[in-house]
Amino acid sequence: MKIGIFGGTFDPIHLGHLGAAESARESLGLDRVWFMPAGVPPHRPQSSTAGRDRFAMVALATAGNPHFVASDVELERQGPSYTIDTLRELHRRMPEAQFVLIVGSDTFAEMDTWREHEAVQALAAVAVVVRPGAPPLAADARAVPVHGVGLPISATDIRKRASEGRSVRYLVTDAVADFIAKRGLYR
Repeated sequence: MKIGIFGGTFDPIHLGHLGAAESARESLGLDRVWFMPAGVPPHRPQSSTAGRDRFAMVALATAGNPHFVASDVELERQGPSYTIDTLRELHRRMPEAQFVLIVGSDTFAEMDTWREHEAVQALAAVAVVVRPGAPPLAADARAVPVHGVGLPISATDIRKRASEGRSVRYLVTDAVADFIAKRGLYR
């Protein structure tokens, strides 16, 4: 089984994330894409949104695609959500699976600052979703570029809109928009 691993804070998950994952799934022939909200992101400030709320939004957003799976593997662990720890755990659970780490071009540019980044690339192929306006990958980049529909949607903008009482519809799925409103997130 060939499984894409798509991690992030997903605060909140939005249509840009879903489009990128679907492009990666199709172009790389992935059987599944697992969305993994980070428990404690090591490279950015701790999210003010509880991990279980972010996981619930991921589950709601991915429910309509049989190839997408919401995973709470990183929320089960204490401490920072290092990708190397996640990949080791996944290989322990599913030694026959082939894993592909899906990252955005901005994240790929920072990967050499990750804990044990060489080991990450040994445990999983790396697929880079090329964002609109981003420079192309260097020919020697140890990654596969993924081109597809690039939606210029920002989780930061979505949180700001929600905090101002503005609509987030058509930026997130309807189920996620309803969850944000019902839980009063980002207010």
